[in-house]
Amino acid sequence: MARDEPAGILRRLALATALLATIMIGACRQSEDGQYFEVSGRLFEFNYRLARATYVVTLNPLRPMEEGQVAVATFENPAGGAPFVVNQPVWPKMRHITLTSPALTCVVKDKPYAVSIRIEDLSGKLLQTLRTTLISSEDQSVLPDRALVTGPVYELNPELAGHTDGRLPGTEKPVCPKV
Repeated sequence: MARDEPAGILRRLALATALLATIMIGACRQSEDGQYFEVSGRLFEFNYRLARATYVVTLNPLRPMEEGQVAVATFENPAGGAPFVVNQPVWPKMRHITLTSPALTCVVKDKPYAVSIRIEDLSGKLLQTLRTTLISSEDQSVLPDRALVTGPVYELNPELAGHTDGRLPGTEKPVCPKV
């Protein structure tokens, strides 16, 4: 029986290795439904120091990414008018893709805002379309009128001297669409 013991250990080790390899292959396989990415996160980012609101959407890859792919995000403009379009190159070694809009105005609490994302290959061929909505838990009115800090070392904004709340009397507010 002592001679069979090393053979039994080797058999169990080989079986465990085969099982582990099967699990790893299953975890790495490509999405079978033709999907390249999934939306894994979405939020409004209110940066109080910079007095700026932006959309942020994160995509997780469902299959290996290829050279030359581009994510083209179209963000609804809360102030009305043309939507914001952002082209983000997709690099094969990235763990996820983060899409950030330009600075926004007129963000309203609890209102859904549309975002659509096109994944295109090197030649511009459409590979996938994703659609989502973002809803802010705050109105943009919570942001200060001007950035609280300036410069690379975050110095206090001299325009706000004496106005620690970031509000300047008489500052014009953007004209926003009625909700």
